[in-house]
Amino acid sequence: MKKTLPGLGVLVTSALVLTACGGLGTTTTDSAASSTDPVPELAPDQKVSIVFESYNYGMAGAWTDTFNALIDEFTEQNPNIHVTAQKPQGNSPNPATDTISSIQSQTVAGTPPDVAQLGFSDLDFTIHQLGAHSLGDLVGKDSVQKNFDGAKYPYAPTARTLGDWEGSTYGVPFVFSTPVFYYNATLFEQAGLDPAAPPKTWDEVAAAASTITTKTGKGGVYLDCLTKTAKDWCFQSLVRSNGGRVIAEDRSSLTFADDPAVQVADMAQNLVQSGSTPKLSQQQGYEAFARGDVGMILETSAIQGTFVKGAKDKWDLRATTMPTFAGTTPVPTNSGASLFTFASDPAKQRASWELIKFLTSEEAYTKIAQGIGYLPLRTGLVDDPAGLKEWSQKNPLLAPNIAQLGSMEPWISMPGNNYLQIRDGMMDAVEAVVYQDADPKSTLEAAQKQAAALLPSE
Repeated sequence: MKKTLPGLGVLVTSALVLTACGGLGTTTTDSAASSTDPVPELAPDQKVSIVFESYNYGMAGAWTDTFNALIDEFTEQNPNIHVTAQKPQGNSPNPATDTISSIQSQTVAGTPPDVAQLGFSDLDFTIHQLGAHSLGDLVGKDSVQKNFDGAKYPYAPTARTLGDWEGSTYGVPFVFSTPVFYYNATLFEQAGLDPAAPPKTWDEVAAAASTITTKTGKGGVYLDCLTKTAKDWCFQSLVRSNGGRVIAEDRSSLTFADDPAVQVADMAQNLVQSGSTPKLSQQQGYEAFARGDVGMILETSAIQGTFVKGAKDKWDLRATTMPTFAGTTPVPTNSGASLFTFASDPAKQRASWELIKFLTSEEAYTKIAQGIGYLPLRTGLVDDPAGLKEWSQKNPLLAPNIAQLGSMEPWISMPGNNYLQIRDGMMDAVEAVVYQDADPKSTLEAAQKQAAALLPSE
């Protein structure tokens, strides 16, 4: 498939320019990708090499180890397909933030990865600017739905369409979490709190955090939702749980300066100002909790392995569902990513689909849940003695995530080529409110006014 890349000479100069100025332009497709006929199956002796780019390869320990094991297993099952696995190009502390600019740079050079793991907040841009293929067009809608149905266990209903756009599946949801409320039961006991009755509301969280800080000298609570580094998936969940949204349902206007969002930022600011939340970066926050220096944390289960390792033989790690705001029902949103293909060669497209199917299989999700802590999107595995039943019984930390999956709503991507500036501008404002004592209402209003000018005009 040939891509039309307007202004190619300018775009080559810098991936940062690409990020700042928008996308790669519209894409055109040749007959191989635009045909209604699925790309052909690989011949038994047909050798194909593909590149798989995942931000998990930029994260040491369980993430890289688990993915290396998965690729090794795929290669054993598919010896004619050679997979080169790589992390995104870039040097950010959080490699997920490098993914878009990495793929932009490679696309400009004519060598995009064949399969890529991209965040849900990038969905609009991934489809309309990076040119991810409709999987239904490539391999047939029946094949896509058969994969969701699984060999034995189907995808959870709320997860199946997270990579869809206007009824077409572009990405297969891969790994994600809902916001899980982890807590240190040992600190609860030291503070005179009942670890069997964790806080259920944010008012109760504030009271428990104050008690922990006063009686133990440790941090009370850390919400990994309130910095630009954390992106906005968890902030969206807090706002939705308070009855609001950060963007209107028709995607035409921003709403993160409305009262529900302002109240969330004000609540978090009060936790910092009271001394219950320490002023820490995202990484410092989850590392402090892992050491046992913070009593509670709202976090993705992607960090669960770090918490388990930190707590082992030192303190009692537990988890529950996210707390509520008074009079409301929590609305968990999802973190994480889908798998997309950018391959232009039909053989590579078919090989890419085979990899995507394997990475979202029952076998793969068993390894991913056990190795990292991500949700197994084929939830029937948790009741299967040959799957995750024994493991999940020994690891109750999975239960809150499973419980929240049924009421989950999607992490909404911002629209247009300037979506990153919109998202990051919002989170810069939230961070300024929470950690720099900025006025919640006026700060979010100013950020929303600036971001509104970046929305697409159509």
